[in-house]
Amino acid sequence: MFRMIAFFIKMFFYLIKSLPPMKKALKLDKQGLKKERDELIFPYVQDWAGFCIRETKSTVEVRGIENLPQSGAMVFIGNHQGNMDIPILLSSIPRPIAFISKIEILKIPIISKWMKLMQCVFLDRKSMKKSVEAMHEAVEKVKEGYSMVIFPEGTRSKGGPVKDFKAGSFKLAFQAEAPIVPVTIDGSWRIYEEHKSLRSGKVTLTIHPAVNTKGLTKEEQQEIPKKVRETVVSALS
Repeated sequence: MFRMIAFFIKMFFYLIKSLPPMKKALKLDKQGLKKERDELIFPYVQDWAGFCIRETKSTVEVRGIENLPQSGAMVFIGNHQGNMDIPILLSSIPRPIAFISKIEILKIPIISKWMKLMQCVFLDRKSMKKSVEAMHEAVEKVKEGYSMVIFPEGTRSKGGPVKDFKAGSFKLAFQAEAPIVPVTIDGSWRIYEEHKSLRSGKVTLTIHPAVNTKGLTKEEQQEIPKKVRETVVSALS
């Protein structure tokens, strides 16, 4: 419990320190200077993610970094073990990425503003109409060049078996005609979910070869969720 309290106190002061660059990024955003905004926020976001990993005294081993496409936006699709998955991806992937996130995150001050600047999309699962609108927004962001992360299980597995991948999650990549990069996160649930308290853990992040989505028939698209899930599961210990 003490370790958890200490973590959140440090997190609070870290976020306070991030206010000046965030204000600068918001100003650039208002001016329409997207490139300058993105170049400003990327190192701060990576540093925050690294801070989260360091403060839990955890380590992340990254495998398959060479599998990342050299350029262009992509859609990262992987398993979801725990709350630390997002910092793990942000600190380990050497390029800006955004997330499809629960709309409830908007209630968290400072963090929600940073996520908006990152071009994250917020999904309201209680409204089918708003969910569809959010996915359309995500497609447009990918077309604009922003890579997205989506967890097609829909919830954390917390160390349990990988759940089925919802086929609807793959429409983002299909509609944007962006390559899918499968990722496997192994061990993140031990940092918090295993004991409901912060512990150090050893995490392995495996980046698999990209899956092409251009020019696929409907039948070929229907096969992708199962194949991607099998790829993700294959790297779990």
